Amino acid sequence: QVQLVESGGGLVQAGTSLTLSCVASGRTVGRHLMGWFRQAPGKEREFVASIAWSGYYAVYADSVKGRFTISADSAKNAVYLQMTGLKPEDTAVYYCAATVSSSSRNRWDYNSWGQGTQVTVSS
Repeated sequence: QVQLVESGGGLVQAGTSLTLSCVASGRTVGRHLMGWFRQAPGKEREFVASIAWSGYYAVYADSVKGRFTISADSAKNAVYLQMTGLKPEDTAVYYCAATVSSSSRNRWDYNSWGQGTQVTVSS
């Protein structure tokens, strides 16, 4: 397992941008695929994006494609989620997660999770 700590959440207005950060630690960090998920009140946790530490193979949920960008900095063991054109429906707790799978949108494949960071988008 790896340890994950997210930061960067906050309250923003619709149409603006926000960047989330996730710092990973642990001996096996480099062997994991990194992902971002989110969970809105009363809803299930859903996949947002994932990326390999090489920076390649970025995958996005349809709901964020074209607005969000995931990136990875292996030198810093950090993963970022740049969110632009934010909408009120993006309001959720955002979680960083790690999996040993080579590619997955399924939250049950991810075995390491951060504590989450709240993103609230006002209209």
